[in-house]
Amino acid sequence: MFDFKIDANDKPKMYAELGQALEALVAGEPDAIANMANAAALIWETLPDINWAGFYRNIDGELVLGPFQGRAACIRIPIGKGVCGAAAETKETQLVADVHAFPGHIACDAASRSEIVVPIMKNGEVIAVLDIDSPEPDRFDKEDKDGCEALGRIFEKALA
Repeated sequence: MFDFKIDANDKPKMYAELGQALEALVAGEPDAIANMANAAALIWETLPDINWAGFYRNIDGELVLGPFQGRAACIRIPIGKGVCGAAAETKETQLVADVHAFPGHIACDAASRSEIVVPIMKNGEVIAVLDIDSPEPDRFDKEDKDGCEALGRIFEKALA
């Protein structure tokens, strides 16, 4: 059993410790679904002020719900639609301060106000996206972007 105690009061330190914990969780485990499940639980337990943390997997050119923590979610998202689809299409992290102002936002949970979505790549292609939502507007900043992208890189190495 893992029992990580990560202090969220110092954001750079929190993401460094979160990265170390994620590396420990995925070490030696080749199953992507198991790794996504543990990663979603770790992020959910650690990050303050979030209401959803999880993954959408790129299956045959469509984002399909993967392991997550939070309320029931949209099952399928077309590439290019919503924040998750935009991240998959552009292969770039989407940092959205107000999801209601994002063109084509898909409201899976009406309580979500801000969102960060990080594409997970393998061989130059998006295989999944890490999606984190918050009920707080403007919840995510550059430190969150850098920290979540670092988590994405750890995940990419685990899948290589």
